[in-house]
Amino acid sequence: MPTTKKESLVFSMIMCFFLVFIMTIYNEILNGNIFTLPFSKQVFSFILAYTIALFLDMVLVAPIAKSIGHKVYSLTAKKIFMILTISFFMVIGMALLMSIFGLIMSMNAGAVGDTSILNLYLSTFLKNFIFALPLQLLIAGPLVRFIFSKIPFNQTTAA
Repeated sequence: MPTTKKESLVFSMIMCFFLVFIMTIYNEILNGNIFTLPFSKQVFSFILAYTIALFLDMVLVAPIAKSIGHKVYSLTAKKIFMILTISFFMVIGMALLMSIFGLIMSMNAGAVGDTSILNLYLSTFLKNFIFALPLQLLIAGPLVRFIFSKIPFNQTTAA
């Protein structure tokens, strides 16, 4: 969908906002914090998560996922496989990295307890991945592509 760097940035910002917003609510519900944490802390947590997610998306995860997706596309010549592959690897990469963020935030809040950090991380990753994959493929991806298609970008045409 995006064809320029500006369009890629806008697309990533919209996609990241939507996914981080929903995933933040999901994790707050899972952790039992949705009604106990002050709203200001939840907003701060969302802004921090969004900033980190957007950075990780643009610098690390998206380039890798797009590289894999384009290789699949060159093998099949079906754009849907490229889109699904990129989405799948984006979810894996972002769930792996943002689960670390969530674990750090939980540790900072003193909510970790005696559980092994590795077990807690794997559990967090699996819960996030299982929720994020269908969210990305069935809701966020189509919705953000629709919204993105309605944004009028200045397309200069040759006269």
